[in-house]
Amino acid sequence: MTSSNDRPPARATAEPARPQYADRVYRSTAGVCGGVLLLVLAGWLGGDAVVNGSGHAPWLALATLLLVVPLIVAFTLRPAVYAGEERIRIRNPFRTITLPWSAVDSLRASFSNELFSGDKKYQLWAIPVSLRARKRAARQDARAKAAGDDPFGMPVRRRPTPSLSGDGTIRSTSDQAIEDLRELRERHGGDGDAGGVGAADGEGGRQGTTIRWAYEVIAPAVAGLVVLVVLLAVGG
Repeated sequence: MTSSNDRPPARATAEPARPQYADRVYRSTAGVCGGVLLLVLAGWLGGDAVVNGSGHAPWLALATLLLVVPLIVAFTLRPAVYAGEERIRIRNPFRTITLPWSAVDSLRASFSNELFSGDKKYQLWAIPVSLRARKRAARQDARAKAAGDDPFGMPVRRRPTPSLSGDGTIRSTSDQAIEDLRELRERHGGDGDAGGVGAADGEGGRQGTTIRWAYEVIAPAVAGLVVLVVLLAVGG
Protein backbone atom coordinates (compact mmCIF):
# COMPACT_ATOMS: atom_id res chain seq x y z
CA MET A 1 0.00 0.00 0.00
CA THR A 2 1.48 3.27 -1.07
CA SER A 3 1.51 6.17 1.31
CA SER A 4 0.49 9.58 0.15
CA ASN A 5 3.92 10.81 1.15
CA ASP A 6 5.50 8.63 -1.56
CA ARG A 7 3.67 10.36 -4.35
CA PRO A 8 5.77 12.61 -6.56
CA PRO A 9 5.16 16.27 -6.01
CA ALA A 10 2.51 17.75 -8.24
CA ARG A 11 3.92 19.51 -11.26
CA ALA A 12 3.29 23.20 -11.27
CA THR A 13 1.08 23.78 -14.26
CA ALA A 14 -0.10 27.26 -13.51
CA GLU A 15 1.99 29.85 -15.29
CA PRO A 16 2.38 33.34 -13.93
CA ALA A 17 -0.72 35.22 -14.89
CA ARG A 18 -0.24 37.88 -17.49
CA PRO A 19 -1.60 41.28 -16.59
CA GLN A 20 -5.10 41.61 -17.94
CA TYR A 21 -6.28 44.93 -19.28
CA ALA A 22 -10.01 45.36 -19.37
CA ASP A 23 -11.37 47.15 -22.40
CA ARG A 24 -11.48 50.89 -22.01
CA VAL A 25 -14.69 52.20 -23.50
CA TYR A 26 -14.87 55.71 -24.91
CA ARG A 27 -18.22 57.28 -25.74
CA SER A 28 -19.61 60.76 -26.22
CA THR A 29 -21.82 61.54 -23.23
CA ALA A 30 -23.39 64.48 -25.03
CA GLY A 31 -24.10 62.29 -28.07
CA VAL A 32 -25.76 59.57 -25.99
CA CYS A 33 -27.93 62.09 -24.12
CA GLY A 34 -28.87 63.82 -27.36
CA GLY A 35 -29.72 60.50 -28.98
CA VAL A 36 -32.02 59.51 -26.13
CA LEU A 37 -33.84 62.84 -26.34
CA LEU A 38 -34.20 62.52 -30.11
CA LEU A 39 -35.59 59.00 -29.77
CA VAL A 40 -38.12 60.19 -27.20
CA LEU A 41 -39.15 63.08 -29.45
CA ALA A 42 -39.41 60.85 -32.52
CA GLY A 43 -41.44 58.28 -30.61
CA TRP A 44 -43.79 60.94 -29.27
CA LEU A 45 -44.41 62.65 -32.62
CA GLY A 46 -44.49 59.41 -34.61
CA GLY A 47 -46.74 57.66 -32.09
CA ASP A 48 -49.17 60.55 -32.11
CA ALA A 49 -49.30 60.50 -35.92
CA VAL A 50 -49.90 56.74 -35.94
CA VAL A 51 -52.67 56.87 -33.33
CA ASN A 52 -54.45 60.07 -34.35
CA GLY A 53 -53.55 60.33 -38.05
CA SER A 54 -55.87 59.61 -40.91
CA GLY A 55 -55.45 58.39 -44.46
CA HIS A 56 -51.81 57.76 -45.33
CA ALA A 57 -50.53 59.66 -42.29
CA PRO A 58 -50.07 56.60 -40.01
CA TRP A 59 -48.18 54.71 -42.71
CA LEU A 60 -46.04 57.74 -43.50
CA ALA A 61 -45.26 58.08 -39.81
CA LEU A 62 -44.27 54.42 -39.53
CA ALA A 63 -42.05 54.64 -42.60
CA THR A 64 -40.44 57.81 -41.27
CA LEU A 65 -39.77 56.16 -37.92
CA LEU A 66 -38.29 53.14 -39.70
CA LEU A 67 -35.91 55.51 -41.49
CA VAL A 68 -35.13 57.97 -38.70
CA VAL A 69 -34.76 55.74 -35.64
CA PRO A 70 -31.86 53.64 -37.02
CA LEU A 71 -30.07 56.81 -38.13
CA ILE A 72 -30.45 58.38 -34.69
CA VAL A 73 -29.10 55.22 -33.07
CA ALA A 74 -26.25 55.03 -35.59
CA PHE A 75 -24.98 58.57 -35.06
CA THR A 76 -25.59 58.98 -31.32
CA LEU A 77 -25.86 55.71 -29.36
CA ARG A 78 -23.79 53.35 -31.50
CA PRO A 79 -20.36 55.09 -31.76
CA ALA A 80 -17.84 53.71 -29.26
CA VAL A 81 -14.14 52.90 -29.05
CA TYR A 82 -13.01 49.78 -27.20
CA ALA A 83 -9.29 49.69 -26.39
CA GLY A 84 -7.87 46.49 -24.90
CA GLU A 85 -4.52 44.82 -24.44
CA GLU A 86 -4.30 43.30 -27.92
CA ARG A 87 -6.51 45.37 -30.20
CA ILE A 88 -8.65 48.44 -30.65
CA ARG A 89 -12.24 48.24 -31.90
CA ILE A 90 -13.79 51.32 -33.46
CA ARG A 91 -17.57 51.24 -33.72
CA ASN A 92 -18.64 54.00 -36.09
CA PRO A 93 -22.20 54.71 -37.32
CA PHE A 94 -22.20 52.25 -40.22
CA ARG A 95 -19.23 49.94 -39.68
CA THR A 96 -16.99 48.43 -37.02
CA ILE A 97 -13.22 48.36 -37.51
CA THR A 98 -11.05 46.04 -35.41
CA LEU A 99 -7.28 46.43 -35.55
CA PRO A 100 -4.42 44.86 -33.60
CA TRP A 101 -2.18 47.47 -32.04
CA SER A 102 0.63 46.40 -34.38
CA ALA A 103 -1.47 47.65 -37.30
CA VAL A 104 -1.97 51.12 -35.80
CA ASP A 105 0.59 53.58 -37.14
CA SER A 106 -0.54 56.74 -35.39
CA LEU A 107 -3.44 58.62 -33.87
CA ARG A 108 -4.05 62.26 -34.63
CA ALA A 109 -6.18 64.82 -32.80
CA SER A 110 -6.93 67.79 -35.03
CA PHE A 111 -10.37 69.02 -36.05
CA SER A 112 -11.42 65.37 -35.73
CA ASN A 113 -9.81 62.39 -34.05
CA GLU A 114 -8.36 59.95 -36.56
CA LEU A 115 -6.49 56.65 -36.57
CA PHE A 116 -4.01 55.81 -39.34
CA SER A 117 -3.17 52.30 -40.47
CA GLY A 118 -1.05 52.20 -43.60
CA ASP A 119 -2.83 54.22 -46.26
CA LYS A 120 -6.16 53.92 -44.42
CA LYS A 121 -7.65 56.58 -42.18
CA TYR A 122 -10.48 55.90 -39.74
CA GLN A 123 -12.37 58.56 -37.84
CA LEU A 124 -13.19 58.03 -34.17
CA TRP A 125 -16.83 59.13 -34.05
CA ALA A 126 -17.11 58.24 -30.36
CA ILE A 127 -14.45 60.83 -29.40
CA PRO A 128 -15.62 64.12 -30.91
CA VAL A 129 -13.37 67.16 -30.82
CA SER A 130 -14.51 70.28 -28.98
CA LEU A 131 -12.38 73.26 -29.97
CA ARG A 132 -13.94 75.27 -27.16
CA ALA A 133 -12.97 72.65 -24.56
CA ARG A 134 -9.47 72.43 -26.06
CA LYS A 135 -8.95 76.19 -25.80
CA ARG A 136 -10.30 76.24 -22.24
CA ALA A 137 -7.94 73.42 -21.24
CA ALA A 138 -5.01 75.25 -22.85
CA ARG A 139 -5.81 78.42 -20.89
CA GLN A 140 -6.09 76.48 -17.64
CA ASP A 141 -2.81 74.70 -18.33
CA ALA A 142 -1.06 78.00 -19.09
CA ARG A 143 -2.41 79.54 -15.86
CA ALA A 144 -1.37 76.50 -13.83
CA LYS A 145 2.17 76.57 -15.25
CA ALA A 146 2.42 80.32 -14.68
CA ALA A 147 1.33 79.84 -11.08
CA GLY A 148 3.96 77.13 -10.64
CA ASP A 149 6.69 79.54 -11.80
CA ASP A 150 5.60 82.26 -9.34
CA PRO A 151 8.77 83.23 -7.42
CA PHE A 152 6.71 84.29 -4.40
CA GLY A 153 5.05 80.88 -4.22
CA MET A 154 1.59 82.32 -3.76
CA PRO A 155 -1.01 79.53 -3.63
CA VAL A 156 -3.45 79.72 -6.51
CA ARG A 157 -6.78 77.95 -6.35
CA ARG A 158 -7.38 75.96 -9.51
CA ARG A 159 -10.72 75.58 -11.13
CA PRO A 160 -11.88 72.01 -11.89
CA THR A 161 -9.87 70.84 -14.89
CA PRO A 162 -11.25 68.95 -17.88
CA SER A 163 -8.58 66.25 -17.61
CA LEU A 164 -5.24 66.11 -15.85
CA SER A 165 -2.76 63.71 -17.46
CA GLY A 166 0.02 61.81 -15.76
CA ASP A 167 2.61 64.41 -16.80
CA GLY A 168 0.58 67.20 -15.22
CA THR A 169 -0.64 68.69 -18.51
CA ILE A 170 -4.23 69.83 -18.57
CA ARG A 171 -6.01 68.56 -21.67
CA SER A 172 -9.57 68.45 -22.91
CA THR A 173 -11.41 65.17 -22.44
CA SER A 174 -11.11 64.15 -26.10
CA ASP A 175 -7.40 65.02 -26.29
CA GLN A 176 -6.73 63.05 -23.12
CA ALA A 177 -8.57 60.05 -24.60
CA ILE A 178 -6.31 60.17 -27.68
CA GLU A 179 -3.26 60.43 -25.41
CA ASP A 180 -4.42 57.32 -23.52
CA LEU A 181 -4.84 55.44 -26.80
CA ARG A 182 -1.34 56.47 -27.89
CA GLU A 183 0.08 55.10 -24.64
CA LEU A 184 -1.74 51.80 -25.18
CA ARG A 185 -0.40 51.59 -28.73
CA GLU A 186 3.17 52.22 -27.58
CA ARG A 187 2.79 49.68 -24.79
CA HIS A 188 1.24 46.86 -26.81
CA GLY A 189 2.04 47.65 -30.44
CA GLY A 190 5.56 48.95 -30.46
CA ASP A 191 6.92 52.31 -31.43
CA GLY A 192 6.25 53.92 -34.75
CA ASP A 193 6.78 57.33 -36.21
CA ALA A 194 4.12 59.76 -37.27
CA GLY A 195 4.89 59.10 -40.89
CA GLY A 196 2.94 55.87 -40.90
CA VAL A 197 5.44 53.08 -40.17
CA GLY A 198 4.39 50.93 -37.22
CA ALA A 199 6.08 48.14 -35.33
CA ALA A 200 4.96 45.59 -37.91
CA ASP A 201 5.73 47.16 -41.26
CA GLY A 202 3.88 46.19 -44.42
CA GLU A 203 0.75 44.15 -44.93
CA GLY A 204 1.90 41.42 -42.54
CA GLY A 205 1.22 43.62 -39.55
CA ARG A 206 -2.31 44.41 -40.74
CA GLN A 207 -3.65 40.93 -41.35
CA GLY A 208 -5.70 41.09 -38.16
CA THR A 209 -7.68 44.11 -39.35
CA THR A 210 -11.36 43.38 -39.90
CA ILE A 211 -14.18 45.65 -41.07
CA ARG A 212 -17.82 44.74 -40.56
CA TRP A 213 -20.67 46.79 -41.95
CA ALA A 214 -23.59 47.47 -39.61
CA TYR A 215 -26.33 45.90 -41.69
CA GLU A 216 -28.62 45.93 -38.64
CA VAL A 217 -28.62 49.72 -39.02
CA ILE A 218 -28.35 50.06 -42.79
CA ALA A 219 -31.11 47.56 -43.70
CA PRO A 220 -34.01 49.11 -41.73
CA ALA A 221 -32.98 52.62 -42.75
CA VAL A 222 -32.95 51.68 -46.43
CA ALA A 223 -36.26 49.84 -46.05
CA GLY A 224 -37.81 52.86 -44.38
CA LEU A 225 -36.55 55.13 -47.16
CA VAL A 226 -37.97 52.86 -49.87
CA VAL A 227 -41.36 52.59 -48.14
CA LEU A 228 -41.45 56.35 -47.58
CA VAL A 229 -40.70 57.07 -51.24
CA VAL A 230 -43.36 54.61 -52.38
CA LEU A 231 -45.97 56.08 -50.06
CA LEU A 232 -45.17 59.61 -51.16
CA ALA A 233 -45.38 58.58 -54.80
CA VAL A 234 -48.70 56.80 -54.30
CA GLY A 235 -50.10 59.61 -52.19
CA GLY A 236 -49.03 62.18 -54.74
